[in-house]
Amino acid sequence: MEINEKRVYQQIRSFEKALDGYSYNEPLSRYLTRFFKENKQMGSSDRRMTSRFCYNYFRLGNSIKNLNTTDRLVFAEYLCTADSGVVKILKPELFDTITSSISFKIDYLIKNYRFELDEVFLLVDHLSIDISKESFLKSQFIQPDLFIRIRRGKETIVRSAFDKEGIIYESISNNCLRLANGTNLQKVSRLEGCYEVQDLSSQQTLEFIDAKPKEGWWDSCTASGGKALLFLDKFPKTNLLVSDIRLSILRNLDERFENAEIKVPYRKKIFDLSKSVESQMSGELFDGIIVDAPCSGSGTWGRTPEMIQQFNINKLKSFSVLQQSILTNVLPYLKENGQLLYITCSVYKEENEDNVKFLLNNFNLELVKMSLIKGYQDKADSMFVARFIKKL
Repeated sequence: MEINEKRVYQQIRSFEKALDGYSYNEPLSRYLTRFFKENKQMGSSDRRMTSRFCYNYFRLGNSIKNLNTTDRLVFAEYLCTADSGVVKILKPELFDTITSSISFKIDYLIKNYRFELDEVFLLVDHLSIDISKESFLKSQFIQPDLFIRIRRGKETIVRSAFDKEGIIYESISNNCLRLANGTNLQKVSRLEGCYEVQDLSSQQTLEFIDAKPKEGWWDSCTASGGKALLFLDKFPKTNLLVSDIRLSILRNLDERFENAEIKVPYRKKIFDLSKSVESQMSGELFDGIIVDAPCSGSGTWGRTPEMIQQFNINKLKSFSVLQQSILTNVLPYLKENGQLLYITCSVYKEENEDNVKFLLNNFNLELVKMSLIKGYQDKADSMFVARFIKKL
């Protein structure tokens, strides 16, 4: 198909305008929503292309930073797409191989344009030990898929509705579906509460534990509540306490629970777990504690590549300190023989294996299993999980 050169240059200018206005203090998706509202003259295709250019551009991380913005965009488009008017017009010699594999394209840029794969991701020397560095870095140029978790008992309803609306999906399990990123789920808005958007790796984290009826569990860093919803769907006869430092989070969780038709009673508390909560806990003990710790989120940067520009070694160290404080402050409330599940969506050893060593060196715990969930192999997020038992 013939390329409209004038249109391509207009799209580049729109991208550069959007990039110039981004201050890196908020998610790129939120900024772009506001940017498009302020530039109502942009049509849907222009908005879509500006978003694509921005996300692809940030996937370069810190590589080839000596080039200007437009040239970097060309290389980003070459690596992230199989067709690009920007590449065809500005670097036609690259366009000849744009449909090649990502491995071929990376090797081609390394040989011919001084491209360095190690510069794509931040602090690569700090990656967790089980990560295949080359595979992980290559995965940063591939947009992760969209995953949903279907509520127990709603499997047939959801699949039938998707089939009727022509929504293409792949069944990962009875309750997990893979969809193309950007799939319009508004076409099945009537299914609200029948499923949750939740990454594949996130769904797999609770496979590490087993909770028995009437046991008391504490989801100590509940955040958006995805793990809590998954937990109660999987273990509906347990007693769950959810806590977070933000009241707004707990209010939102009430709404999510209501939409998901969660009938199981649960409790909620506001805790700042960077400090002791002894005065608020009244000696309460739990059969299991889930610490889905605040972290760098580096295992999810395939979805939010702009975060690479906002991170540094000092932030990594501060997250590790915070995680150790939280673990220290929750462990007094774990029963003997109780289960501790430590989770991060990080790929850095300081937040993962180093914290496992911290727990084993400072508390009476037995490590049952730890695993890096290599979502980068499945077009999903990467996460770390470790399960401990508190010794007698």
